[in-house]
Amino acid sequence: MTETFDYSLIDWSRGQFALTAMYHWIFVPLTLGLGFIMAIMETIYVRTGNPEWKRITKFWMTIFGINFAIGVATGIILEFEFGTNWSNYSWFVGDIFGAPLAIEGIMAFFIESTFIAVMFFGWNKVSKKFHLVSTWLVAFGASLSALWILVANAWMQMPVGMKFNPDTARNEMAHFWDVLFSPMAVSKFTHTISSSYMLAALVVIGISSWFLLKKRHLVFAKRSIVVAAVFGLVTSLLTILTGDYSAKVVARHQPMKFAAFEGLYVGQRGAPLVAIGVVSSTPEDPNNENIKDFVFKLEVPNFLSYMAFQDFNAFIPGVKDLMEGNEEHGIPSAAEKIARGKLAIDALAEYKTAKEAGDEVKLTEAKEILDQNFQYFGYGYFVDDPSRLVPNVPLTFYSFHLMVALGMWFLVFFAIVLLLVYKGKISRSKFWLTIGIVNIPLAYIASQSGWVTAEMGRQPWVIQDLMPTMTAVSRLDTNAVITTFVLFAVIFTTLLIAELRIMFKQIKLGPKQEGGH
Repeated sequence: MTETFDYSLIDWSRGQFALTAMYHWIFVPLTLGLGFIMAIMETIYVRTGNPEWKRITKFWMTIFGINFAIGVATGIILEFEFGTNWSNYSWFVGDIFGAPLAIEGIMAFFIESTFIAVMFFGWNKVSKKFHLVSTWLVAFGASLSALWILVANAWMQMPVGMKFNPDTARNEMAHFWDVLFSPMAVSKFTHTISSSYMLAALVVIGISSWFLLKKRHLVFAKRSIVVAAVFGLVTSLLTILTGDYSAKVVARHQPMKFAAFEGLYVGQRGAPLVAIGVVSSTPEDPNNENIKDFVFKLEVPNFLSYMAFQDFNAFIPGVKDLMEGNEEHGIPSAAEKIARGKLAIDALAEYKTAKEAGDEVKLTEAKEILDQNFQYFGYGYFVDDPSRLVPNVPLTFYSFHLMVALGMWFLVFFAIVLLLVYKGKISRSKFWLTIGIVNIPLAYIASQSGWVTAEMGRQPWVIQDLMPTMTAVSRLDTNAVITTFVLFAVIFTTLLIAELRIMFKQIKLGPKQEGGH
């Protein structure tokens, strides 16, 4: 069955979507977090009446505006790609996936677009309190926008609240609240936005550190660092807590991805957590290039089992258990799932034939077989090459551990910055101010690593267990996709360079004195 797929087209389509998503995600997390940091600063201004806080707020508002504009542009392109490059996917689950995106457009964009104008242009035209409310609504609107996108993404990784309609061969939403409040949606939203808030705090500290090193706008820089460090410490703790919850959800609902997180090939009770490891370049399994052993690893005994199930002796399935099956722990093999997936696909074809023939008996029989095996529907497309069911373990392992290590480091950094502020030494600590600047690119690396972990770890699925990526792609000419990939790469890179030049120019100019209430 799989020989009918053009894997070159699939790879280029995936590359194009990944390119767009990763560029989009450069701009979004800063606006998510900076919105709340601005709102906190403006609240202090309204409560104290100190014009210095207004000056501080307006400077960060300028940085917010630059990112917001380009983030919207790349986000719109991303949504269009569902129709151009992933039309089969859009047909299969459009009734479900489209709902969160539509709500995002109606609610979140409405709030943002309405109040962002007041926020930027209303300083001398509306009251202080109305302006402050507008700033808070922009901040909440941005996070509300992220909510619906992340709910849609979470549903792809844990499809719930739906039923399959064999008459249309489409999935339809049955329970909206199950989709909105699934454990995957809750964990993905809370972890993604808290990590985005943390990134924004690191950017504010980094830019403020530059001002302190240059001995410019010292009051502005110190106050910005205080707000950002407190905000960053709180959100980094939330990021770690929500990350822990997210790992538990993945362990239960995406065991293959969880095994890839840790490079766990053979399941075991009391599984250790790999703190540091180097994956071998030589495949351990000659039948699957993604299955590799470690050259070196430093482990924490039993901790992976505890992290996943709060039980130091819990069994964690490895890649081999999920591929070959484990009767003792009730894990079916990939071969069994493929066989049941093939039954479901064949039953759907028989259902259509029986319906056209008006054969009610065969129609009922086919429906029963389809219902019994639908949970493995997507596995039926891996008859010829089951090894594709294993994601890229080394890439998932490294991106996951890089994200976790940087997240822990940022927590320590925020605590150190607050300690230096408390002792009145922050403006003289050249080493930590320099580290603050270095942390800006590290924050983006951690943020992008999170998405690589989430999206590469769930491969080969575009919808977990139901639709593999290769069946979701539009039947386009590969050269056309390559051409648009190159065009997008050039355009997005140009936008990024332009955005950075504008931002650097604004940073060099620094906060302005004039304007406002």
